[in-house]
Amino acid sequence: MKLESLDLAIGMVVVFLLVSTLCSAVREGIEAILKTRAAYLERGIRELLDDKDGKGLTTALFEHPMLSGLFLGNYQPKAAHKKFWMLANGRGLPSYVPASSFAKAVLDIATRGGATGEQANQLSGGAMTVESLRAALSNPQSLLSARVRRVLLQSLDTARGDLEQVKKSLEDWFNGSMDRVSGWYKRSTQWVVLGIAIAVTVTGNLDSIAMAKHFYRDEAARTAAVAFATTTADESKAPAAEKAREVLTQLELPIGWDKSALNANCWDWFNRVLGWMLTAFAAMLGAPFWFDVLNKVMVIRSTVKPREKSLDEFSEDRQAPPAPSSKA
Repeated sequence: MKLESLDLAIGMVVVFLLVSTLCSAVREGIEAILKTRAAYLERGIRELLDDKDGKGLTTALFEHPMLSGLFLGNYQPKAAHKKFWMLANGRGLPSYVPASSFAKAVLDIATRGGATGEQANQLSGGAMTVESLRAALSNPQSLLSARVRRVLLQSLDTARGDLEQVKKSLEDWFNGSMDRVSGWYKRSTQWVVLGIAIAVTVTGNLDSIAMAKHFYRDEAARTAAVAFATTTADESKAPAAEKAREVLTQLELPIGWDKSALNANCWDWFNRVLGWMLTAFAAMLGAPFWFDVLNKVMVIRSTVKPREKSLDEFSEDRQAPPAPSSKA
């Protein structure tokens, strides 16, 4: 493997790492404003509690003292939609709910009801037991749906009289559901990052094909990219967004728009759009992915470079073998 080809690959990995970092920073900014993660969490709890509109057990859960301190204001359920928007607004909702708090709140609501405020002072102050919980599940006025009652009854049957085991079963039930919610959010985040990457790529004219040609022709650009990659690998962390923008400028890549970029033929535009797509899909993989790839490629380079150097030295110091002697 030639060192020049490996340096070209390192340059492209560096570019993808920097663009991914910029797109991730934009995504984090949007998340800080909209709190989409909290919206996904609330939607997952609705599904878990079999409360589609959020006006029953979900409202009692979020207004319970175990959870009401996790966010400001009062819980106001929003209208449920069949398709969930990738940029849903979750402001005013908690971004994280501990599994233990969820289990304690559900058990308390199942046993004592969902009353709050002045009504809470009129509730029975008796200790919660397995027997009292089982008796409360037979109350027809309970906020619990048939699905949630079935879960609690199954937990009671397997707990063998241990209330802590019932709580542990509810925590596992909640954690399993939240793993699915995390999958929803991760997939939606990938699509959002792809949209951001397309916008950033087209706006900045980040053509992967043109940048690869630039690294192939310009040794100084390859050297600068390798130097940055070496520093980044030594620091063991991906660059910040401001640093990524600065490095993209320092590499002097053929990015941005000018008259020569606009005055192109159909074939050039085809290659440019293809280069945009490559950059956008690479950025969708995320900065952690490209940071890991960068570390692996730098390890390969560290093993290839000394080997090529030793071969060059051997070829320079090599002496011609003595001519064979002939006998008369």
